[in-house]
Order: sequence, then C-alpha cells, then structure tokens
Amino acid sequence: MKVLIIGCGRTGARLARRLAAQAHEVSIVDNAREAFLRLGPNFAGKTYQGSGLDHDVLESAGSATADIGVTVTSGDNRNLMIAQLLQHKYGVKRTVARLHDPVRAEIFHDMGIETICTTTIVEGLLENFINQGHFPSLPNEISINGDASSLETM
Repeated sequence: MKVLIIGCGRTGARLARRLAAQAHEVSIVDNAREAFLRLGPNFAGKTYQGSGLDHDVLESAGSATADIGVTVTSGDNRNLMIAQLLQHKYGVKRTVARLHDPVRAEIFHDMGIETICTTTIVEGLLENFINQGHFPSLPNEISINGDASSLETM
C-alpha cells in the first residue's frame, strides 16, 4: 500500500517506521529536515522536506498515487486542510487527520474526513482505568504502564 504521511514528529515517525517495516511504500513530509532523524538510519521509505500544504511538495511525495494520506502535524487546522487537499485535489480515497480538539474532530468527521482525536482516546482510556481499575485490552505493541511516555505510541 502507498502511504503518504504528513508530519514527522513522534507519531508520524513511529508510524512511518512501522509501516515501512511491514513493506508498505511510505513517503513522509515535514518542514524540518532534522525531523527525519527520528526515522533512523534504516528507514526504507522516502522523505520530502517542505510544507504539506505546498502542491509541489505533495506532488513530489506521490499524492496522486497514494492509497491513504495521514496528517499528523502539530496543528489541527493544518491537518484538516491537508486532508481535504489530498481528498479533493489529488483524489486520495482514504485520509485520516489526527486532531486534538474533539469538537473539530466530530465536525470534520461529519464532513467526510476521517479523524482520530487523541484527546478523546486518552480520555476514554483514563475513564476506563478510573471506573474499572485497568486499561482495556490493547495490541501487544501498545503498552500503558503508568509511564506517560508509553502513551506516545497512540
């Protein structure tokens, strides 16, 4: 599968490494060249420096042939705009925007943009822990052990 990831922070870099290791064709875009250091020396995908809102950058990164676009920059508005651009200009059939604002996530989901809201995910996990004394079952790769750094895999 051809995956285009916009944003090479902790989430984008971890996702890119995992998907590339599973033999997906991964392209990742970020404004900051140093962000690509998070990918490590053995990253099998392609990196593109520039804005995820820049048409030339998106075209170079393969937006026209991507099977899925994932936007995980630090800004909700930017993630939503890039997801819309990928869908409407480049015809990427599946896009998902990572958001922090639950209200925006719901509104844009209703507009046809798939969203994943980290705020509501963490809220649900914590509510489950408070009410039931444990976290729900998660894949083995994702562990929650009371150390806040383990939540970054989400």
